[in-house]
Amino acid sequence: MANPKDDDAIIRRAPLFSALDDASAASVRESMTALKLAKGHTLFKEGDEGDRLYVIVSGKVKLGTSSGDGRENLLSILGPGEMFGELSLFDPEPRTATATAVTDVRLVSLAHDQVIGLVTSQPHVSLELLRRLAQRLRKSNEVLADLVFADVPGRVAKAIIDLGTRFGVQKDDGLHVNHDLTQEELAQLVGASRETVNKALADFAARGWVKLEPRAVLVTDIERVTKRGR
Repeated sequence: MANPKDDDAIIRRAPLFSALDDASAASVRESMTALKLAKGHTLFKEGDEGDRLYVIVSGKVKLGTSSGDGRENLLSILGPGEMFGELSLFDPEPRTATATAVTDVRLVSLAHDQVIGLVTSQPHVSLELLRRLAQRLRKSNEVLADLVFADVPGRVAKAIIDLGTRFGVQKDDGLHVNHDLTQEELAQLVGASRETVNKALADFAARGWVKLEPRAVLVTDIERVTKRGR
């Protein structure tokens, strides 16, 4: 059973809340709507009207796009304390990605008109949201540069380190990264074919850098994997 205090601490990590004092954060929290999404279910689709932002309380959500011929590209994997859907707050156009539950997920949401009222009354919140959007733009530029300049093994290594930084648990035998992604989803995140990504992972495993597990990776030599991802 979820602990409300633990949930509140997780939600407080989101950019929307990190700029608020405790009283303001509690007030906003009371106006948010809680919802659950089962694994594999879609929260919203690319092209849908966007009128709410979301904060993940537990579980993982993937954001992806698809081309006209059915090919899919995974933009990001988000977990507890991370926020999404805020882009349409500043640009009221249709959703630019599809949000799907990678695992069972609990979220809270806030209508954009409520966010606008918050931003208007507390300008420092808008600065925090703009910082978040700047980070997203920086990340997009980095991903684009990697697609142009980095080889697939380098992109795979970088993805493992990124997922490990956010979802990994350090233990005696290494960094356990439970990413919960299928092989196909991991390939979509890296922007390569599943066969090429699997080949890179198998090479890392043969070198003793990682151990492969179902929907997870145990990083046994984080220094080598980090260096390969640069």
